[in-house]
Amino acid sequence: MDIRQELTHGTLDVHMSGKFTFPDHLGFRDVIDKMNAGDIQQVVLNVEKMDFIDSAGLGMLLLALDAAEKNHKKLVIGGATGQVKKMFDLARFENMFTLN
Repeated sequence: MDIRQELTHGTLDVHMSGKFTFPDHLGFRDVIDKMNAGDIQQVVLNVEKMDFIDSAGLGMLLLALDAAEKNHKKLVIGGATGQVKKMFDLARFENMFTLN
């Protein structure tokens, strides 16, 4: 998976593409660490170009949500389509996350 991060005016925009699976946990851990910085109020995970996510990827997103809530940050996931959207639907992510 490819992860690109941009910080603008207190919002961390994270663009994720490719497959999000267990081997990506170290790279995604960097995102979680960065989102906990004091100057960030909101994190937007753009998954529009992500074409696959497995249960480990879903679990990592839940870890990000937990970290965001503990640090009083807003976490938004945007652009889910195809298999990724189906996995979000199955996991009922709409009940936990703000999805755009």
